[in-house]
Amino acid sequence: MSNLTITLIAVGCFLLGVILCYLLCRHAQNGLFRKALAEAEIIKKNKIVEAKEKFIALKTEHETMVRQQEQKMQQAEQRLQQREQQLNQRQGDLQRQQNELKNRSQQLDKQQQVIDYKTTEAEKYHQQAQQQLEELSGMSAAEAKNQLVESLKDEARTNALSYINETMDAARLNAAMEAKKIIIKTIQRVASESTVENAVSVFRIENDEVKGRIIGREGRNIRALEAATGVEIVVDDTPECITLSAFDPIRREIARLSLHQLVQDGRIHPARIEEVVAKVTQQIEEEIIEIGKRTTIDLGVHGLHPELIRLVGKMKYRSSYGQNLLQHSRETANLCATMASELGLNPKMARRAGLLHDIGKVADEDYEQPHAEVGMKLCEKYGEKPEICNAVGAHHDEIEMETLIAPIVQACDAISGARPGARREIVETYIKRLNDLENIAMAYPGVIKTYALQAGRELRVIVGSDKISDKDTELLSYDIAKKIQDEMTYPGQVKITVIRETRAISYAK
Repeated sequence: MSNLTITLIAVGCFLLGVILCYLLCRHAQNGLFRKALAEAEIIKKNKIVEAKEKFIALKTEHETMVRQQEQKMQQAEQRLQQREQQLNQRQGDLQRQQNELKNRSQQLDKQQQVIDYKTTEAEKYHQQAQQQLEELSGMSAAEAKNQLVESLKDEARTNALSYINETMDAARLNAAMEAKKIIIKTIQRVASESTVENAVSVFRIENDEVKGRIIGREGRNIRALEAATGVEIVVDDTPECITLSAFDPIRREIARLSLHQLVQDGRIHPARIEEVVAKVTQQIEEEIIEIGKRTTIDLGVHGLHPELIRLVGKMKYRSSYGQNLLQHSRETANLCATMASELGLNPKMARRAGLLHDIGKVADEDYEQPHAEVGMKLCEKYGEKPEICNAVGAHHDEIEMETLIAPIVQACDAISGARPGARREIVETYIKRLNDLENIAMAYPGVIKTYALQAGRELRVIVGSDKISDKDTELLSYDIAKKIQDEMTYPGQVKITVIRETRAISYAK
């Protein structure tokens, strides 16, 4: 066969294959399309069914909500109807009450008119009766009323005075008995030693040869020692002792310790004396602070200012009528705490006030005021409570007592100082001084009675109100004070109080 024939056959075969492939593809596409259409129809039907179901569900839900809202509206409408009925009922009740009130008001008006008429008639009868009584008694109604009121006042005043006197007498009796019980219990629970200090100290030496070394050449050593310490040193024929005389116990103690160190060291000359005295003075200051700290710890008094602690320690080297001031203050503090406990008060505050009550006696500066007021100022300066300051300042009645602690401190101070042997003053001298005080005041015209109080610290003068005027009392007080100051010797100061009063006393039998 020729090449052309082969080529035509090949081309024919190719075209036939292409046609067959096209037909096959077309047939396949038609099948897939129909299948897709069928699936799409199925999906469409399913979606339609789902949409219908969802619509039905939403419709059902909506209908349910609508029904619920309708029910709520019906319930609200029912409640409104009920309230409207209630309001209508209340309005009807109020209308009935208003009508009843109108009726009552009309009745009351009628009754008031009747009462006014009767009152008018009664007033007319009362006036007529009053006029008849005034004519019969010879006095007006106002005068009779005043006379009756005055008689009732006098009777009430008499009864009140009688009741007051009886009550006061009973209170005084009971108060005195209770006070004695408390004081006795307090004294029994607090026991203290009775010691009296002297104004001299004795320094013991081994032999009399030391006396010459202490005196020094031409007495320069003893003069230097006296100048440095302020103590009088008496070197006499008394064997193996030297007398140190001074009213200041601190100076005596400094002189005694200085002599002790000088004698032990052996070097006694003016320069060495000044050095030793300065060193001993510093030691005494440190010892004073330590004594103050130990005292506050022993008594349980905490929180004191350091300066007050130093003054408390300084009281060891002070005395009052021979009674050691620190021992007296400790004893007073314990008495105050015990008495405060018996009375149901604060024992810590009472103990604190008792310890500080004489702090003014050891003040570093000299004051012209009484020691109680000086102590009060020191306590105020160093931050003590007002109750403590008042108790310190009022324990000798220089100021008015404002708290219950103040009379306790005053009583315990007197108890501590009045114990037998506590103070050195001789009884005869003490009584003579009190008599002299009273006699000086009695010598003035117009004086009725005189009383020496508080161990001679106060003199009360009672004068007649018909003999001395109020202005003359001031002049009399000044004259008595001036005469006592010029003629008598006494410790501290004396307060003169002139009393001029009018008394009326009556007894109901």
